[in-house]
Amino acid sequence: MSDFGMSGDELEQMYQQVIMEAARDPHGKERFARDLTKEEGASGGEAIVRAGHEYCTPGESHQFNPTCGDEATVHVEVSDSEPHTIERLVWDGQGCSISQASLSIMVDLVDGKTVDEAMDLAGAFRKLMESRGAGLDDETLEDSLEDAVVFQGVSKYPMRIKCALLGWEGMKDAVAKALAAKA
Repeated sequence: MSDFGMSGDELEQMYQQVIMEAARDPHGKERFARDLTKEEGASGGEAIVRAGHEYCTPGESHQFNPTCGDEATVHVEVSDSEPHTIERLVWDGQGCSISQASLSIMVDLVDGKTVDEAMDLAGAFRKLMESRGAGLDDETLEDSLEDAVVFQGVSKYPMRIKCALLGWEGMKDAVAKALAAKA
């Protein structure tokens, strides 16, 4: 990975700032999932109405990390026409800045891509998380991750890798459900 002429500490600080910014202003976050922490009563509930794309099949996946309590529900709408494209990708959830930032950056990377491109990006991100801080050897693969490369530092900490992967696993599962519903 390019170090932009910065020291390791300066680069790490820049990456941490990107993660914090993405967590503070998350892209693709919408309130649509049931709040599982509150008991639902017979009255006083609220309804959340969503409009979908007419020529898309939706899929949704709820992911939970029992280690730290992060959770996310990922909703995806996949086009019915070939090649299948992710026409809409939104999420709802709560957790640490790493999980929330990863979800936000994932939306920026994957929304509008074909399913194959999205799965390739998910695979590249997983490889980055498995690098234990070393990054990727393939510069083209690394470049495809754009802002997601900031999670290279996170990959040094095994307990945080699950936080970063939470949304990506949800996206893959939601896409699989949408594609299965087409069959």
